[in-house]
Amino acid sequence: MSKEIRNLLLLILLLLTALPALARGPDVAPVVNVEYQDECGVCHFAYQPGLLPMDSWQKVMAGLGDHFGENAELDADMVKRLSEYLLRNAADDAAYPRSRKIMRSLGTERPLRISHVPYFKAKHDEIPARLVQGNDKVRSWSNCTACHTRAAKGSYSEDEVVISGYGRWDD
Repeated sequence: MSKEIRNLLLLILLLLTALPALARGPDVAPVVNVEYQDECGVCHFAYQPGLLPMDSWQKVMAGLGDHFGENAELDADMVKRLSEYLLRNAADDAAYPRSRKIMRSLGTERPLRISHVPYFKAKHDEIPARLVQGNDKVRSWSNCTACHTRAAKGSYSEDEVVISGYGRWDD
């Protein structure tokens, strides 16, 4: 077999293995609000609204003076605009699969932290804490982009998990 044909076959094989990941849409609606991305994303990953229900986002936005130990206060107009975006795109009525699974897992719970959502806990329960909290490249369960390579696009597929400082994760 010639080198050109072998290279072509290798390229086709690589494309075929990549197709499922490319064809799969996001698990939650990606962040499309520039103000939200700019205001919240300056300090941490701008979590997709579909990762929490409306009640949780309302609590988060009402508590910006003590936002997980930090003062993240914003002017009233900005809080109103960001809250409207978060509530309009929260998990409650989202059509995205991960948002629906999150809502089913909650029951009456309305946690402030995504990492406290029962669905989140179930999906991460087999990952040893040493690979997250004991890992200087990850440090926290809330550092989505340290492991989920397409988190910013709303994709949290297990196929795309690469734990920083560790490598691929297969459970």
